[in-house]
Amino acid sequence: MKISNLRKSGHAPSLFASFLYFDVSFMIWVLLGALGVYITKDFGLSPAQKGLIVAIPILGGSFFRLILGILTDRIGPRKTSIIGMIATMVPLLWGWLFGSSLTELYFIGILLGVAGASFAAALPMASQWYPPHLQGIAMGIAGAGNSGTLFATLFGPRLAEHIGWHGVMGAALIPLAIVFIIYIIIAKDAPSRPPAKPIMDYFTIFKQRDTWFFCILYAVTFGGFVGLASFLSIFFVDQYALTKVRAGEFVTLCVASGSFFRPVGGFIADKIGGSRLLTFLFIGVALCMFGVSQLPSLTVTTTLLFIGMMCLGMGNGAVFQLVPQRFQKEIGMITGIVGAAGGVGGFFVPNILGTLKQVTGTYASGFIVYACIGIVALIVLLIANISWKKTWELKGDTVKI
Repeated sequence: MKISNLRKSGHAPSLFASFLYFDVSFMIWVLLGALGVYITKDFGLSPAQKGLIVAIPILGGSFFRLILGILTDRIGPRKTSIIGMIATMVPLLWGWLFGSSLTELYFIGILLGVAGASFAAALPMASQWYPPHLQGIAMGIAGAGNSGTLFATLFGPRLAEHIGWHGVMGAALIPLAIVFIIYIIIAKDAPSRPPAKPIMDYFTIFKQRDTWFFCILYAVTFGGFVGLASFLSIFFVDQYALTKVRAGEFVTLCVASGSFFRPVGGFIADKIGGSRLLTFLFIGVALCMFGVSQLPSLTVTTTLLFIGMMCLGMGNGAVFQLVPQRFQKEIGMITGIVGAAGGVGGFFVPNILGTLKQVTGTYASGFIVYACIGIVALIVLLIANISWKKTWELKGDTVKI
């Protein structure tokens, strides 16, 4: 049983600390998206601007993940995480006390990307404590910290009704401070952590074809998850005329499936192989997004988004069942690179939906495009799988891919 094996192997407090750090960071990272309907009302933004403002933190996360990825390999995930949490306090303070202009909001969004970069430190800490046959479930548990989205979408709009969106950003400092203290107390770097290498050595990873395969796949799975999580509240308000709080509840329902099924994706990937699982998941994503593009009733749309987000969440777990097996020695850097690619994908999703809505007058076109992206990802996976099978056969590795 995987869970019992986790107790015997690795370091459970560090795994829990990784989850907490990722969870609170993810909550803060998508905060602008959760508060998007309040922010866009204050600034009177167009559909394209709506997509941009909620996507900026996601793009910022891509940039900072590369930095935190290098730091993780150089100084360890524990110190990197502590630095990341301290840096995350800056945009929250700025948004709470100031943030009165659109320019300020752009800079706040960029700095919120530091929270999104938590991925590059949280997952390596989990990975380095556990053996290859437990990578899927361990990385899935740590990665389930994307459930922080639930807190942002569920409580963000409710609090904003009473204290405004500025106040919500200030209130987010409280859980961050609590996790910061817990993390310092219980988190430890794994003794098996690979020694630091010269910085330029890390960038040789970009010469590996598998790096780009993982980047493309994760740009679709994680990018789709975080991009939709950031934009769906605006979609529900615009398309179905829901109240802001009600829209937050529907978004929470949808993202819950992606968050809680990420460990399930890792668990199943350990059993049948990550690439095999991804094949079914990309088909599911394409079908669900095409269904949403028909703009059916609210019930049908929510059901399709629930299933689609579940496939994306499981896909995140499946991708990171594969990554540590291929790049164990460079896990911090590769996590940062692949995570950055996921952030780039997440940046484009809200922009595609918002821009095409402005150009065509309907959200249908944006969801059709994303359905097509799911098909493209499936084709890339099939091509990559040929290469992976040869690689694992040459290594004599028995871990399923």
